[in-house]
Amino acid sequence: MRLLIIGELEGQIGAASKIARNHGARVAQTPNIDTALVELRSGRGADLIMIEAKANIKKLVDMLDAERIVVPVVACGIEANSEIAVAAIKAGAKEYIPLPPDEELIAAVLEAIAEESHAVIHASPQMKKLLELADQVAGSDASILITGESGTGKEVIAQYIHRKSKRSNNNFISVNCAAIPEALLESELFGHEKGAFTGAVARRIGKFEEANNGTLLLDEISEMDIRLQSKLLRAIQEHEIDRVGGSKPVKINIRILATSNRDLQQEVKKGTFREDLYFRLNVISLHLSPLRERKEDILPIAEFFVTKYSKANSINERKLSQAAIEKLQNYNWTGNVRELENIIHRAVLLASGTEILPEAITVNVAKPEEKAEGGLNKNELVGRTVESVEKELILDTLNYCLGNRTHAANILGISIRTLRNKLKIYGEEV
Repeated sequence: MRLLIIGELEGQIGAASKIARNHGARVAQTPNIDTALVELRSGRGADLIMIEAKANIKKLVDMLDAERIVVPVVACGIEANSEIAVAAIKAGAKEYIPLPPDEELIAAVLEAIAEESHAVIHASPQMKKLLELADQVAGSDASILITGESGTGKEVIAQYIHRKSKRSNNNFISVNCAAIPEALLESELFGHEKGAFTGAVARRIGKFEEANNGTLLLDEISEMDIRLQSKLLRAIQEHEIDRVGGSKPVKINIRILATSNRDLQQEVKKGTFREDLYFRLNVISLHLSPLRERKEDILPIAEFFVTKYSKANSINERKLSQAAIEKLQNYNWTGNVRELENIIHRAVLLASGTEILPEAITVNVAKPEEKAEGGLNKNELVGRTVESVEKELILDTLNYCLGNRTHAANILGISIRTLRNKLKIYGEEV
């Protein structure tokens, strides 16, 4: 866990740093937002930012968004200052921590950040076998390709491998190749020099350098444009990268993990993925079965999310009723664990009484013969254009997935890049 503190935290920086270090965090401190951005661009990175609530948090959040740096921000301020706390949350802070710092509260925040990717909850023989294989290969430096449907937990397995590896004390860096626009992905991976292109206001260290001596996860590698794949292949083979606009190569020492929800062998045949890159990435292959094929995992994962979201929403934890459990186990789970998480989160908020009853489990139960995809009656489709039906289907599916684009794209059977382009068109039409 890498913690970056911005400012003096109302004079409590020493106490906050000590608490964080006592719980295993590596702590860095900068005096202001501008120097914090320099720190983040340099490749040293952070998993969590703590900043004074009086600071310009909106400026920080906007600058992080502009440079595609994804780090949760926590605001800290004196306990009596409730107005500043509310303003900080509205400006984009994820949490507010009162000062002087409370050890249990800071520990809980650090644990919550770590918990997002550290839990590998399972009871099925398929997952037990997969984790045994992961344990066997984790200590090597071999590239590993992790495949499976969207939402099965591929990134969780990648982090599990990193924690079991000899690189575990160094950085684990993940980059979602599908979520970053094609024109920006090269800079995101390899970094850029100041002035390399419009908007390059300073040197930016890319994910390869940030992961140096650690592990780099290339999430949804199948979505990478084939023209960029050649540069990626060279980086893996030569153990060096070229920053965009740079004049000399930079040596790197990383372990590559990659994930895909597509059959890369089929993508090779179609000409959308380089065969030589496929062989470089696929030294070891791990395949995650869909949740519907490992039903033994449904209940323990559901119970984990019940506990998590009960705590997150300050709700007394309710147990799942037997009828609710049966409803979960009989569902098809096209969105896998990610869909299960969304449904349990809703159930925790909707439930009343002493148990979570099946009425709170709002799964999609529409029958194909009654409705067309997207919940439209077939008769309602007559006379409409393909474009209008497609738009409604996409937006309804995205709404059903609570805005999760990866899950929505998986249900729709399209790439996340196609989904992003469609949403951009719809946004321009509004």
